[in-house]
Amino acid sequence: IPTKPFKTVIMFANSSSDYFLSLTTLGLSTTQVYPAFVFGTLTYLFIVFCNLLLIVTIAVSRKLHKPMFILLFSLPVSDIMGATAFFPQFLLSIVLKTRLVSYPACVVQAFLVHLYGSANLLTLTAMAYDRFVAICIPLRYNSIMNSHRLITMVFLIWFVDLSMILTLLLLFTRFKICRKNIVDLYCNNPSLVKLVCEDTSVNNLYGIVLTLAFQGGTLLIILYTYAQILRTCIMTNQADARRKAIQTCGTHLVVFLFLQINTVFTLISHRLQSVSPFLRRTFGVSVLIFPPILNPIIYGLKTNELKQNIIIFLKRNVGLTK
Repeated sequence: IPTKPFKTVIMFANSSSDYFLSLTTLGLSTTQVYPAFVFGTLTYLFIVFCNLLLIVTIAVSRKLHKPMFILLFSLPVSDIMGATAFFPQFLLSIVLKTRLVSYPACVVQAFLVHLYGSANLLTLTAMAYDRFVAICIPLRYNSIMNSHRLITMVFLIWFVDLSMILTLLLLFTRFKICRKNIVDLYCNNPSLVKLVCEDTSVNNLYGIVLTLAFQGGTLLIILYTYAQILRTCIMTNQADARRKAIQTCGTHLVVFLFLQINTVFTLISHRLQSVSPFLRRTFGVSVLIFPPILNPIIYGLKTNELKQNIIIFLKRNVGLTK
């Protein structure tokens, strides 16, 4: 990816360093400030620990160097990125008792938030394709999911994600803002665009195209692959294989649909004035909190091979510290 767009963003941010934007108030009373800070800190530490545990376990366990787990590796990486984009700024605003955020920091937060969400969608879609090949055409699995194709898939996930989201933010940085009140609890592209008083039709059109590509495209792939998997599971005579396939795919589908529904509702609610701001903010924050918490728990506990290697890794390292 060329470095010029990055330099453009940085130069624009530096030229706008005097701007301070105001995020929506948290609405915390004096007695709620301390519990909210402790809860937020513990939640963030829990997210980082669980996802780092997944990353390290997959990295050091040779038995997990398989297509499914190599694709899964991207999920905790993006989960940590999404949580880090939200929690430090959220906790800092509690400590400093202010909801002001600098313009450059707001743009960076929006970039990381969108990068996290789309990376998760693309990773889950790639994992669904991997399960489709493994269950529906198992005899060709090794030839299809070879190392070359696997590296290509991982590269495309992050290249497409980074390119699309960088373009999204670059389209916004063309404008000078005329307002300073962010309508959400954190910075994102829809709330940033609302700060502009000029014609943003190009931004809105690109946002719609991006939503259809990421949300609609991934949903179609997921529906097709899972329809084929369900068909194969029904036709197979092996009850144990059918049970394992449905369990694995069911878990994967729940994770995908949770992220999909919350993200779509949050994006659409910015375009509909009738939607409650409270609901929009609740769904928006839940996208940044629950997937990073649930993903390592669900995949760590439901995937037996991964769970066993996590236990071995913890026992080995706990033993070393004694």
